[in-house]
Amino acid sequence: MATIRNGVSWSLAILSVVTLSCVWVGRSAADIPKETFEALKLDPSAGPKELHEALTKRYRDPEQGAGKGKFSNLWEPIPMSKYFDPLTFYEPPTAVKEVAGREKCVECHSDETPGWVHAWKKSAHANLDKIRELKPEDPTYYRKEKLEEVEKNLRAMGRLAADQPLKEVGCIDCHVDIGTDKKADHRADLRLPTADICGTCHLQEFAERESERDTQTWPKDQWPKGRPSHALDYRANVETGIWAGMPQREVAEGCTACHNSQNKCDTCHTRHTFSVVEARKPEACATCHSGIDHNNYENYSLSKHGVVYKTLGDQWNWNVPLKDAFTKGGQTGPTCATCHMEYNGKFSHNVVRKVRWANYPAAAGIAENINDEWSEKRKEAWVKTCTNCHAERLARSYIELMDKGTLQGLEKYKEAHAVVDKLYQEGLLPGQKTNRPPPPEPEKEGMAQFYQYFWTKGNSTTAIEQEVGAMGEDQLAKMHVSLAHVNPGNWTYSDGWQQLNATYSKVMQWDTEIRDRVALQERVAKLEGGSPTAMLKLDSTGKLVSLGGLGGGMLLAGSMMFWRGRRRDDEE
Repeated sequence: MATIRNGVSWSLAILSVVTLSCVWVGRSAADIPKETFEALKLDPSAGPKELHEALTKRYRDPEQGAGKGKFSNLWEPIPMSKYFDPLTFYEPPTAVKEVAGREKCVECHSDETPGWVHAWKKSAHANLDKIRELKPEDPTYYRKEKLEEVEKNLRAMGRLAADQPLKEVGCIDCHVDIGTDKKADHRADLRLPTADICGTCHLQEFAERESERDTQTWPKDQWPKGRPSHALDYRANVETGIWAGMPQREVAEGCTACHNSQNKCDTCHTRHTFSVVEARKPEACATCHSGIDHNNYENYSLSKHGVVYKTLGDQWNWNVPLKDAFTKGGQTGPTCATCHMEYNGKFSHNVVRKVRWANYPAAAGIAENINDEWSEKRKEAWVKTCTNCHAERLARSYIELMDKGTLQGLEKYKEAHAVVDKLYQEGLLPGQKTNRPPPPEPEKEGMAQFYQYFWTKGNSTTAIEQEVGAMGEDQLAKMHVSLAHVNPGNWTYSDGWQQLNATYSKVMQWDTEIRDRVALQERVAKLEGGSPTAMLKLDSTGKLVSLGGLGGGMLLAGSMMFWRGRRRDDEE
């Protein structure tokens, strides 16, 4: 190019480049964020081969999130781990000695695992010729365009010859190698598809999903870059200290059963149909986005949005592209995908570009961002999303309600947390100085820590810590999620505020009782001549024989009153 001197030659050269790459660049420049090309050190004009290789290199790099994580010395995989992280742990089965080609795979598994085969036969993968026959007036015509894009990508990667059509996507393509006609040895050749393997064909979607690493940033680095997101959810899992350190590995893997979208695509697109329709429906999200600390699905379902979906959704055309859901699909209310896959009018597999609260308002520093320029930009993107159906004034009013309501709940939690933290700092929690074993490595001793949800020993953790921990991890989170998903009243009464207040009352009562007991012990010690233990009558082995003197009687009476009150609270 440096040898081209005149303007006409420059124009022709530029036109040639644009013509050669317009099919790919037109989509990638529009949908894949510039931050991803910058992170990969690629020009946006990079072709499919370059992009896939760069994405795959990063995806498989342990330094950038692949594998067992920084606590790898603390845990070992169990048999199920190979299915949660096949890139790290999967090994072909040694018991099956078959060497089979494409037709043999289907023939054998029709008997061995018929569910797989029937699901695959219903999939787009098994019906490529039907897709090729689609007409422009068909609402699923975009699938034909998608197939043509996949074939062009595979040709660019050297996996299809020029003008060679993709015959099918069968067992061999996903579980051995794309496009091969060789027979596969189960003991040596089988693999479980990871996201980069799916991304060989579905490069656009893979790049969009991986772009979450680059667009999910925090203004003051409150959370690591790229988190929380689907692109790094496994790393967030294995690099949680208690997950890595707890000995109950089968229990720990309950977290991994959801935190594996980083590793595979079938968390959302269930094998072997890999249905787009299924993945677009809210129930597909419900498996993971539900429960005590992130009850997104429950709140969506009870909102007016969810009610419209439940009552009218069977009349919508789920086969049209997301961008046409309202205009051509008859959709009259939003779904998870409608709101979370959209950003400034475009839809993609990056679902975090509008994240502001990240579900957990109590997380360190998160609330500081809400009036930040960073948050305001993301709020504007939400306003644009909401105005697909609502007036801008309504959208802004509701987002203000959500933010302020969340902050009000946060203040209630912070007040209770400070009370329990003061007890901890003063060493006054029950058993704190006598019966508080240290947590498993790499966790460090602390008050109301996340690890205490999954590990207890003696008085570590105490009931009051569990309660204040639940305020932040569960009740406040549910309050925010109720607000964010427009479940009317739920944040006020059923979940959130009412629960926060009930727990707040328990914390304040326990604080009063603990401090009253300490004051009583101090008075008794003075009456017994300054020795806190003079009231106790012990034998030569240190065993308690009786409570002595006036102080002992007072301590006994005070203790009985305290525990009678505790039992009454528990019964209530």
